[in-house]
Amino acid sequence: MIAPHAGHIYSGQAAAHTYLSLFEDGKPEHIVVLGPNHTGMGARLAVCNEDWETPLGKMRFDGLLGAAIVEENEYATNDCIAHGREHSIEIQLPFLQYVFGPQTSFVPICVTDQSWRVCESLGKTLASLAEEMDIMVIASSDFTHFESAESALKKDNQAMEYLEFLDARGFLEFVQGHRISICGAGPIAAAALFAKERGAAQFEVLKYTNSGDITGDHNSIVAYVSAKFV
Repeated sequence: MIAPHAGHIYSGQAAAHTYLSLFEDGKPEHIVVLGPNHTGMGARLAVCNEDWETPLGKMRFDGLLGAAIVEENEYATNDCIAHGREHSIEIQLPFLQYVFGPQTSFVPICVTDQSWRVCESLGKTLASLAEEMDIMVIASSDFTHFESAESALKKDNQAMEYLEFLDARGFLEFVQGHRISICGAGPIAAAALFAKERGAAQFEVLKYTNSGDITGDHNSIVAYVSAKFV
């Protein structure tokens, strides 16, 4: 799944489409939320092995899956520093709690190093673990930032063409090579590779919106995508 992470007033409507689809699919045994690191603090692939708290209650750290990821992946380490001032994962938690209950467990992974080598490694690790576990991966990302709605739509559609072919590497290299401001391109690439490894055959956009739909200003917007791999 892909879900945006701006303030709920701006991106919550788009994100709701992700979580409605997840609700309809049924509660997975394990949930991983991948988010970009906007501050640069902490480890390159940071697994925060602590419980989190939101206004809806406590979200438990999934110790079983979290420990397995750190053990299996050469880049992953237990580190909560990367999460200390990062919003991309925490913004998803109220949705998960509303859909599946306040005591839902999850593994938060902050992706500081968005190189293909690290994202490929993460996607393959999760896919390997999913052979024995029921795992849902959510990539937290906003799409093009601070351009006109027209320009953002064009760039985002060009980037998502790679996802339509489940080409995770092509997507990441296109975004980075053209300096498109999709902040969670690495998490999306890892999720796309995970999905392909697990047999997904289709990429489906559930909702595309931008902040101008709320503010009325379409000259400088942030774009939001809700999508899934099936």
